[in-house]
Amino acid sequence: MRQPITDAVIAWLGEQGHEVSLIGPVVDGDDREWAEVGGETARAVTTGAADVAVGFCWSGTGVCIAANKVAGARAALCGDAETARLSRKYNHANVVVMSMRATSPAVAIEIVEAFLAEPWGDDDFDHRNAAAVDALDRG
Repeated sequence: MRQPITDAVIAWLGEQGHEVSLIGPVVDGDDREWAEVGGETARAVTTGAADVAVGFCWSGTGVCIAANKVAGARAALCGDAETARLSRKYNHANVVVMSMRATSPAVAIEIVEAFLAEPWGDDDFDHRNAAAVDALDRG
């Protein structure tokens, strides 16, 4: 089931020249629940099928939790562009997740734009912390 927020982000990504692969209820006839969609979204990134991913659910929390269960995924629940930017810089996030309930289409586009524009941080602090998160993935 598409929503104004998902339609706006999909359209903006296309306008910016990004290749968009849709997963879950944004695809007509796909009625899978958030946990499965969050996992598949994260696996698209961790397998190399996608460079980054954008996820949505009503609160954003469920898809974010599900995505973070996939080893190698770093999903960040973002409600503003600065949080999205910092999630890339300091946390090396590769999945940005938003609430369909609390995020307007305009703010969602700002979030995605900031997320895509910010490279991963490249100083020792960033690498140490990214390595610590990788170690958690490995148990």
